[in-house]
Amino acid sequence: MAKINTDKAVEVAANTYWVGFYDPKANFHCNPYLLVDGDDAIIIDPGSIPHFPTVARKVSSIIKFSRISRIIIHHQDPDLASNITVFEKLINRKDLRVVTTRRVSFLTDFYGFKTPYRMVEEGDLNFGGRNLQFHRTPYLHSPGAFTTYDPKTKTLFSSDIFGAFSEGWDLYAGEDYPEKMWTFHHTYMPPGDILKNQMKEFEKLEMDRICSQHGSVIEKKWVDFNINALKEIKTGGYLQG
Repeated sequence: MAKINTDKAVEVAANTYWVGFYDPKANFHCNPYLLVDGDDAIIIDPGSIPHFPTVARKVSSIIKFSRISRIIIHHQDPDLASNITVFEKLINRKDLRVVTTRRVSFLTDFYGFKTPYRMVEEGDLNFGGRNLQFHRTPYLHSPGAFTTYDPKTKTLFSSDIFGAFSEGWDLYAGEDYPEKMWTFHHTYMPPGDILKNQMKEFEKLEMDRICSQHGSVIEKKWVDFNINALKEIKTGGYLQG
C-alpha cells in the first residue's frame, strides 16, 4: 500500500473521509469522519477542542461548513463531542441537528451547544436517498452508546468498539490489530458477554469496512478476523485484579 498522507483528509470509501488528527507521540488516536452526498454532508464524532483546528482544516478542504446538516455523536465523551460548540458556529444553519440517543443527550447538554437534537429513537436517518441505520450498543461503553451503518458503502461507524491503543499507529489495520484492540477493550469494556453478543449482531451486517472512533480502519478482508478476536477478549480487566 502506498504511503498515506495523514496530514490531509483521506477518502476511506466513496465520499467518506477520515478527517482525524495524527499525533506521532500519542498511543491513542481519535477518528472523526465526514460523509458527503451531493449538497449534503454529515460529520461523525467530530472530536475535541484541542484537535479542532486540524479537523476543521481537513473538512474545509473538501466542503464548505454550511453543507453539514447533521452531527452524529455516538456517545458523550469529550474526545469526540466537545468541539460541537465551535463547529455549530462555523456551520451556522438553523436546520443543523445533533444526532444521538436521549441517554447521551442528558450529558452532552453540559457542553453548552445550542443546536437541537435529532434523536436516534426517531428511527433511521435519510441521507442522500438511503437510510443510515442506527444500532444501539448499550454499555459499550456508555449506556446510551450506538453505532451507525451506511448501507451504500457498507461501512460500520463503530464508535469505541474495535478501538485500539497502539504505538506506531496506522490508518489501516493489519493482522496485528487484535493485540492492539485487546489493550483497549480489556480494561475499557464491561465484564460479561455484552461485547461477545454484540459481535453476533454485527455479523448480520454486510460490511466492507469498520471505521472506529479510536484505532484504525478495518478493511473487508480483516472484518471477520477482528470480530472473532473481540469475541475472545476478556473484558472488565480492572475487576480481575
